[in-house]
Amino acid sequence: MLFLVAALLLLGVLVGTAAHLPVPVTIAAAVAISCWLLVFAIRERRHHTTKTGGASR
Repeated sequence: MLFLVAALLLLGVLVGTAAHLPVPVTIAAAVAISCWLLVFAIRERRHHTTKTGGASR
């Protein structure tokens, strides 16, 4: 529950900050965050695929 409150607080701060930044800076930050999330998702999928694929008992 505390994690959810912290996440919502951080989201509020980021959205408030994005309202005061120029549009190109906001778009650049959004692209950077999207790329980071894409890399994270690919690494997690690859990690779970190799971990469960080789564990046959």
